[in-house]
Amino acid sequence: MKLFGRLLLIVGVVLIGIAGFHLFQTEKLQDEALHEAEQRIKQGLTEVEESASVDETEPKEFQTETGEAFGTLEIPKLDKTLPIVAGTDPDSLDRGVGHLDNSVLPSQGEQIVLSGHRDTVFRNFDQIEIGDQYIVHLPYGSYTYEIKETEIVPEDDTSVIRQMGEEVLVVTTCYPFHYVGNAPERFVTYAYPVEMHANGD
Repeated sequence: MKLFGRLLLIVGVVLIGIAGFHLFQTEKLQDEALHEAEQRIKQGLTEVEESASVDETEPKEFQTETGEAFGTLEIPKLDKTLPIVAGTDPDSLDRGVGHLDNSVLPSQGEQIVLSGHRDTVFRNFDQIEIGDQYIVHLPYGSYTYEIKETEIVPEDDTSVIRQMGEEVLVVTTCYPFHYVGNAPERFVTYAYPVEMHANGD
């Protein structure tokens, strides 16, 4: 019995060590992505300011590659600024908040979909409420959205992703927030434009 107890203790220590290492690696990746995103934003705003030919009412056209950090998501309620990464594959989500490839970007008048893990970028997301705001910072400007609706849907519910006929920032994460293992549901927030500061004005 003593041997069995020791084995259980060793297994527990090993599992805790693995989890701690994974968390450390994830936080390192997110720090790198945040720095990359902030540099991209700074560079983009500088280029806009220097170009007299840019129409200041429209976003600057730019391309992103899967896994690239190109913007930030600021959540004042949680005092967080998170990197936005192109793509929602596992590698992209390890780096930050993933932007669904076939959704649009701010000021393009349709659904913008961002997703993130509840145990990394969206820790403390259980504090989010209707009325809270998101601020999306991109190389062509900053955009503020206020949460008007929330819902909880099954993990395989794809109806969340759809044409909405207006600009809506949809932010999703796994639910329940403190569930152990693969969570069976998704927590979805719908945020609508409050004000838009084109070109960082």
